Amino acid sequence: MSDIQYVTKDTLDQMRAQLQRMKGVERPAASRAIAEAREKGDLKENAEYDAAKEAQGMLEAKIAALEGALSNIRVLDESNIDTSKVSILTKVTLTNLGTKKQVTYQIVSEKEADLKAGKISVTSPIGRGILGKLVGDTAEVQAPAGTLKFRIEHITA
Repeated sequence: MSDIQYVTKDTLDQMRAQLQRMKGVERPAASRAIAEAREKGDLKENAEYDAAKEAQGMLEAKIAALEGALSNIRVLDESNIDTSKVSILTKVTLTNLGTKKQVTYQIVSEKEADLKAGKISVTSPIGRGILGKLVGDTAEVQAPAGTLKFRIEHITA
């Protein structure tokens, strides 16, 4: 099973910077914390040592997960976006046919989703429901609140 994630170059750069910080700053700090705790005596009864080892283990797991995610990333070229239909990185203006309200969302990967910034994941209920639709099409979206109907008004890059 492939877990390929599509992201923009900015998100890739942010992920690489986070990995560098974890390896270059947080990992040495965790090692120092273990060394300091080890110097305090008997390791069997040293809660500080146990906590430092646990924190190091969690950090190493995060590093491994981020490295795994980075190995499955494909960078999307924003200049080649097809705006004839809804696809990842397009901005879509929708009209909710139930409430007559209009909203504009950019369709992005899960890593970039931020509802406050108007970015929804391609794997969200609305993202999945409108993917591939053309201007004027109506999409029925199965959401936790029930079935919602949206009309695609505009698609831009």
